[in-house]
Amino acid sequence: MKLLIIEDDESAAKLLGNGLVEAGFSVDLAHDGETGLRQARDGDHDLWVIDVMLPGRDGLSVLKALRDQGRRTPALILSALGEVDERVQGLRSGGDDYVVKPYAFVELLARIEALLRRVRSFGSGPETMLELADLRMDLLSRSVTRSGQEIDLQPREFHLLEYLMRHAGQVVTRTMLLENVWEYFFDPQTNVVDVHISRLRQKIDKSFATPLLHTVRGSGYILRVEP
Repeated sequence: MKLLIIEDDESAAKLLGNGLVEAGFSVDLAHDGETGLRQARDGDHDLWVIDVMLPGRDGLSVLKALRDQGRRTPALILSALGEVDERVQGLRSGGDDYVVKPYAFVELLARIEALLRRVRSFGSGPETMLELADLRMDLLSRSVTRSGQEIDLQPREFHLLEYLMRHAGQVVTRTMLLENVWEYFFDPQTNVVDVHISRLRQKIDKSFATPLLHTVRGSGYILRVEP
């Protein structure tokens, strides 16, 4: 998926862009309002991340101009201004979410993912089947098969695989898994993720010729078909 970051702080934009690329996104950068408006208007982005305070043309006027042109791409607003009035103004200008600086990257990433999920869900109805190569997950029957062979998963393993399949092709960190699969914070030194990943890999990969679940050393895990 392709994102556009409109942020005048070039070092902050580069840092954020690098993090999103590592998470599996394609990223374009713009450092002023006019350039950002032009790139957003001419590009095929799945989401815009727009800073409010921009040189030349502020972020809210950029977003309003895009909305006035009928463009419905989801937009996440970044701002150092966190008062209620500023947040309301940002949302009323066409923003879909509002994040106050300074922010934690993992939270920003989660908000981007949530916006993209919301758009996919609204556009195509509830998702009931996840697929990657010959691996299939039926969310209604809570069943998993690979090459037609049923795979028996424990509830936590099912939830873990669902998260990985929803983020197929993206590197997911241990922190992301702890926060989204276990839904609360663990001691960062815990090996609970590694243990469950090992069990899951045994079930979905061991008996098949092509591995799908890969470890990205120093970063986390990724579910994908290797070229």
